[in-house]
Amino acid sequence: MTRFRRCRYPGCHAMVQLPDHYCQQHYEHEAEYLANRQRWARSHNRQYQHRYNTLTRNRNSVKHDQYQFYRSRQWQRLREQVLERDHYICQYCSQPNSNTVDHIVPIEYDEALKTNLNNLATICCKCHRLKTDWEHEWYGTGIDNQRKQVAELHDVLSIKYLMTKGYQ
Repeated sequence: MTRFRRCRYPGCHAMVQLPDHYCQQHYEHEAEYLANRQRWARSHNRQYQHRYNTLTRNRNSVKHDQYQFYRSRQWQRLREQVLERDHYICQYCSQPNSNTVDHIVPIEYDEALKTNLNNLATICCKCHRLKTDWEHEWYGTGIDNQRKQVAELHDVLSIKYLMTKGYQ
């Protein structure tokens, strides 16, 4: 089956067949676009990835262990169980076809709940971004935050209310 995408030229809505990026009318921009992509890839290769891995992903042993957990078969099995249980529906906004699984209480705050099915919920991308920002404020998780001693919230509806309405 052939796949199509929209022309990348601003304001053009023509459809082009993959792997092209521009329609026939704007095809003169194709070579320049590909050259820019290659230039960017060359400048963001090993050094960029190494910097990201050392400063963000593996900044300490705890984050390294968390990253390794998310790459494990145990996590893949848990994730599939939760997605099937929740029927791929976001538990925060009820959006269908959500395929992200999130810890209700973050494992940065309580690692004992890492493999607990009751601490996992299906979540869409938009709610996941809101919840992560809320967790940084509520629990004090994330880079350069101080962990707070607050009550763990296990109820999705309470978290939904707090992350959308504010908790002050």
